[in-house]
Amino acid sequence: MLKTSLKLFSLSKIKNPSIEALQKQEEYELMAELSHPQIKDFVKEQIKDDSKLIKYFMIYQVLMVLLGTFFLIRSVFIAFDGNTRPLLYVIAAVVFCFSFLIIIHELLHAMGLKLTGASHIKIGGIAKKFIFYAEADRHVLNRKQFAFIALIPLIVVKLTSLAGIIIFRNMPALYFPLMVMCIHSLFCAGDIIMLSIFYRFPGSELFTYDLSEKRKSYFYKKTNPGQE
Repeated sequence: MLKTSLKLFSLSKIKNPSIEALQKQEEYELMAELSHPQIKDFVKEQIKDDSKLIKYFMIYQVLMVLLGTFFLIRSVFIAFDGNTRPLLYVIAAVVFCFSFLIIIHELLHAMGLKLTGASHIKIGGIAKKFIFYAEADRHVLNRKQFAFIALIPLIVVKLTSLAGIIIFRNMPALYFPLMVMCIHSLFCAGDIIMLSIFYRFPGSELFTYDLSEKRKSYFYKKTNPGQE
């Protein structure tokens, strides 16, 4: 417990370069510029990249979709036999995921940002495009910090869902955590794809930050990784 607390504390004490330092072309190179309203197009473009992280996550996501589809169909057949409770739990899970779970997901990102030392955190979204985000204006993050923030929702919801599956095994309520786990995997695709940017350049130092007024995120790579 103490070791975990110390690790989390260390995330907020890491000295990252300033935005002004990142913009010095002789020291850092701009690798990607992301416009938040076009994030879906950006994500689609990154999927084409030959990344092991993306491949493994896509395999995981396909398994989750197949599992969710199986239990959805199973609940429908059980309902035809006169027991509608599993189907009702499936419907409740879908409603929960596309309402409260979206908020929980972004709050977990916000918590991660807070633990890395961010002071000005904003949670927002573009409802028409079904895009939601948590951002910290002008807060520079390194690879380790970004991975921590990106993976918090996936890990927390996964562990909570697994606990629910164990608690409610052999009960109709089992369908609720099962469906939440499967549906939430879809919500994490953007996080994993954004994280994959940091693993395109092994051995290189990468940093990112958001500019709220421009609604953009920037990714920089140190040109000379061994240079102090």
